[in-house]
Amino acid sequence: MLPVLLSFLLLIYGAACTKVTRLEYNITWVNRNPDGLHDRPVMGINGQWPIPALHATKGEQVVITVRNHLGNETTSLHWHGLYMNGTTYMDGPPGVTQCEISPGESLIYNFKINQPGTYWFHSHTKGQYPDGLRAPLIVHDLDNPFQNDFDEEIVLSFSDWYHDLMKPLLASFISVTNPTGAEPVPNSALINDAQNVTIAVLPGRTYLIRMVNMAAFAGMYVWFQNCSMKVVEVDGIYTEPAEASLLYLTAGQRYSVLLSVNSDSVTNIPFVASMDEELFDTIPDDLNSNVTGWLVVDSTQGLPPPLKLDLFTPVDDYSLRPLDGLAALDTVDRTITLDLKMDNLGDGANYAFFNDMTYVPPKVPTLYTVMSSGQHASDPIVYGSHTNSFVLNGNETVEIVLNNNDDGKHPFHLHGHAFQVVARSDDDAGSYSVNSAAHLPLVPMRRDTVLVRPNGYAVLRFRSDNPGVWLFHCHIEWHVASGLTATFIEAPLQLQETTTIPPNHYALCERNDPSTPTSGNAAGNVADLLNLQGEPAPPAPLPAGFTPRGIVAFVVSVLNGLAMVAIIAWYGMLPISATDSGAKNADASREDESQPLLGTPESGIATEQ
Repeated sequence: MLPVLLSFLLLIYGAACTKVTRLEYNITWVNRNPDGLHDRPVMGINGQWPIPALHATKGEQVVITVRNHLGNETTSLHWHGLYMNGTTYMDGPPGVTQCEISPGESLIYNFKINQPGTYWFHSHTKGQYPDGLRAPLIVHDLDNPFQNDFDEEIVLSFSDWYHDLMKPLLASFISVTNPTGAEPVPNSALINDAQNVTIAVLPGRTYLIRMVNMAAFAGMYVWFQNCSMKVVEVDGIYTEPAEASLLYLTAGQRYSVLLSVNSDSVTNIPFVASMDEELFDTIPDDLNSNVTGWLVVDSTQGLPPPLKLDLFTPVDDYSLRPLDGLAALDTVDRTITLDLKMDNLGDGANYAFFNDMTYVPPKVPTLYTVMSSGQHASDPIVYGSHTNSFVLNGNETVEIVLNNNDDGKHPFHLHGHAFQVVARSDDDAGSYSVNSAAHLPLVPMRRDTVLVRPNGYAVLRFRSDNPGVWLFHCHIEWHVASGLTATFIEAPLQLQETTTIPPNHYALCERNDPSTPTSGNAAGNVADLLNLQGEPAPPAPLPAGFTPRGIVAFVVSVLNGLAMVAIIAWYGMLPISATDSGAKNADASREDESQPLLGTPESGIATEQ
């Protein structure tokens, strides 16, 4: 009896001593011009942009009321890298763990942070975060194993920037007019959502520099001139210190490094983020892929230009080892193979696929289907035909074999977990086979976002010890929008027993649209959970024999045909006097060849167009 009483008292004491931080996030439009080239609306919080980093301490409870004052768009927030143990309903993706936050509505995110490290938060709504709704999230650790090795912390975010809003960009990207799926190329690169950033430092001091790639698309090469970095954290996982002169951060990845400023230093230190141009189909002539900042040792001195990228070699993150020495998970209970490809569907647009299936959000958020489907929750069918859903048992070792059958690089992020990277190929290695991989590392690198090489593979492993609904997706935002997402439903029956979704989450769905179902299968069917009639679906498959080149030719032919029909119709609608006048002018032009012809710049018609 005494041990039970002591446990109860400790639980009450722990709850009473938990620090709680309460915040109000009012999401609004503000106008900004971060690269000095184009003023545009961006999504800020409480009238601020860049959005300040969110700082918390391990063990802290965070309660954030998010109010949507955008007026014309729904929104949401996802806490990238936080495992959300026991609170999967706070993870943030609409259609997965919640409904959208409509204009004028609000939602409370309430969760405890039990993991230290460098993270970020961003919208998980319809490709929205490149419009500015993103910021670092730093979880400080009173027991940081490197706390005696640095004097101060610096937070740096890197991002790409578009002058156009995401809504029109997405509409033109997923379109018959873009059958090859060429992603829009960013207009600029940013540091801390700005350019020409200067940060004051002192000689003889060591800094813990936390870095986050918040880009929609671009991987970033990052280096500090004449300084060596010592990597000590990746994606919230402490690592054995590793020297590096150059880092490569894919979209969604984070690093923490120790950097010492020489005690006799008087020269200001440039540092650079350089967008990976290999990702871009075309490179505009006016694109500057680099953005430079400076660690300022002496404000009276000038800001020197940086060295060139080709003088460095990036550290291979596959070689990094977690400080806790966690051995490779060597007994696999469940293997999930995901074959990635990009292809066209019947509307002529280009989509992304896992196992020949492109993701389409269900009518009912997947978590709500878990909670309302009883024993059927263990049947992946109830989650829809187009959600790439996989049901995982509790506490098993799950292996993801990811085959990238595409000639582009893809950064993949897993919600709710960090994974071990037990195998990863170079470019053009083909699909994974047990014989094609080298021996597994004894202590593999562990993180939550990994780069998979073009036409190569990665093999990831994790324990399914966090009941919930978790997405696995490419973190190039264009590819999320085009369907490169899978859904892991982890220990659903246990989830039903241990989880209660806050009533205000269901109430939000009701206020958005009373006709929107919050129970039943992916189609909203409650009576027959195995009947998916009416579920959201992608466009029909492309007719046999069509290729992207054929689609382009077809589209151009159709557009040309429509243009000719429009010209003929316009000409036929002209008054007779106008056509007579045109004939007389044509006769006059034949008599005097010095007169400008219709359609030349001199005639004024081409200039009007």
